[in-house]
Amino acid sequence: MFVKSVHGAAVLAGSFVAPRDLNINDVSSIRSVASTLAYGTMSYYTGNVTNTPETLAVFPAPVYWWESGACWGSMLDYQHYTGDTSYKDVITQALLSQVGPNFDYMVPRHQGDEGNDDQAFWSFTVLEAAERNLPQPDDSIPSWLTMGRTSGTRWWLVGTQQPVVANSVSNGGLFQLSARLARATGNQTYQDWAAKIWDWSESVGFIDKDFNVLDGADSRDDCQKVNPVSFSYSQGIYLYGAAVLYNHTLGDATWGDRTNKLLKATASYFGPFDNATGVMFEHACETVGRCNTDMLSFKAYLSRFMWATTQMMPSTLSQVQAVLNTSAAAAGRACSGGANGTLCGERWYVDGFDGNTGLGQQMSALEVIQGLLVQEATPPSRRARSSM
Repeated sequence: MFVKSVHGAAVLAGSFVAPRDLNINDVSSIRSVASTLAYGTMSYYTGNVTNTPETLAVFPAPVYWWESGACWGSMLDYQHYTGDTSYKDVITQALLSQVGPNFDYMVPRHQGDEGNDDQAFWSFTVLEAAERNLPQPDDSIPSWLTMGRTSGTRWWLVGTQQPVVANSVSNGGLFQLSARLARATGNQTYQDWAAKIWDWSESVGFIDKDFNVLDGADSRDDCQKVNPVSFSYSQGIYLYGAAVLYNHTLGDATWGDRTNKLLKATASYFGPFDNATGVMFEHACETVGRCNTDMLSFKAYLSRFMWATTQMMPSTLSQVQAVLNTSAAAAGRACSGGANGTLCGERWYVDGFDGNTGLGQQMSALEVIQGLLVQEATPPSRRARSSM
């Protein structure tokens, strides 16, 4: 349970390093800070204490079901990058609690929250469990990989009465899932679907001529009017999908070129501020104080997928490190709030704690900092196990 997990994390960390004192060039410092931030992330979760179907795997409001799934992905990243398995049981419990009656991560209790973009983040996480060989203790249900494949087969907002909106994160989610399933299974059909989704995304302008990923459009007018707003997580989702296809195709030049151009376009998410050049920020909302609960977590996913891209396409490492090393140090300084000086704020570019705390802020700092260990970590399995 969580109380035991906390103790294990503290033992792994050894001597405590405050996040604001992070040394990005020292592995022990990175591990200690990541342990502290993982503890802070899990402090928002009480589902395994109350231990009811309504609360298992789900973080309290205002966090939505999709972000809960995303957070378990962050904790899988933590386990993989640091080697700390203290949270393995609670992660496994959370993932198994949401499989749904058809093992497709469509849970009747969360039917109103299960748009393609929402479910994509649970699918990302269950695929991560497969790619990293997370033990699956219940042999009576399908493997992580099988459930990842099943969860990707559905339509936008199945079973709900929401407006018909085509957004880049939903299509990007299917693009990335298809790419990762192609690599994990060797099935050409997944690669073909990824290519089709990419071509469509370009054709309607979701990916513009400069490889910025824009928010989306309304399918009722055939996606003729694209919303020009852009968010970091959409950029990261397409970036990693392209990098996975580059790796899967053993260096196909087209996917390499697309990966490089998507990576170049991430520059708009790194501040050109006089006191914080190269520090990640959510440009659509952060500087005007209008980030909602969802948006406060978006930097976590851009960080996650940029670091992961370096394993799929190693030539991107120096470019990614140039901004994420700076961002990680800034995130550490932003995690200096609360009585213990470890709570994370929203804005990393203010050179300290800004007082705005929450799960998304904690996750974002955790992902950018633990990713500093990416080069020590084993890449995702090229052929994930079909059963575990």
